[in-house]
Amino acid sequence: MGFLKGLFGKKEEPARQLTHPSQLMKGDMISLDDSFALPAQLRGQQLRVESVNTYEFERSQKAEWVLKGHGQETIFLSLDEDDETYLAFSIKVNRSQVEQIFDLDQFSAIFEEDEQAMLTTQPLPNELSNEFENWLGKEYHQVNFAQFGYFHRADYRGKKPPQDDNGARGDAFESYFLLDDEEKFAIDVEVYEGGETDVMLTLYRSLSDIRDYWPGK
Repeated sequence: MGFLKGLFGKKEEPARQLTHPSQLMKGDMISLDDSFALPAQLRGQQLRVESVNTYEFERSQKAEWVLKGHGQETIFLSLDEDDETYLAFSIKVNRSQVEQIFDLDQFSAIFEEDEQAMLTTQPLPNELSNEFENWLGKEYHQVNFAQFGYFHRADYRGKKPPQDDNGARGDAFESYFLLDDEEKFAIDVEVYEGGETDVMLTLYRSLSDIRDYWPGK
């Protein structure tokens, strides 16, 4: 019996089948639709999963896939799961860009508990208009105020993130979330301990915008 096993060898493991973004792991690749409704950073691009992060909230967890293509731009992908599931693509914007995209008085209202912030996108100079085309809605209203969570630079899908001896669970932050009236665009502001602040522009798209999947090795 041992001789026959050696003669015919072992059966090869079946290749991973990728059919849904929730299955993506580090090293996998996707290609996107070439629709002009997509921003230039996404349109027709092939993107590789560089890493998978985890956002942990009181009653939920959310995976974030960090994607890179041929350019230097980092794209963040998560899934918006409600009655239907949508792709949520995000990019980070710096302080200088925030100052040009939004009125700072309106923007600062996001952090005032007794105000329901409303943001209107300002007319952009050409270089910013080209960079952020199809990333921005016209007007946004605030949905979440100071939602507490933890950010983990690790993939904890299906697992509870670990705690250290002091009960800490990754990088603590507060999330401030705004949505446009058509629910196609969002702004997510994350404020970490020490005051470090990330501002993300988010675009919601159909799952069918991912045209192909390639499993990594």
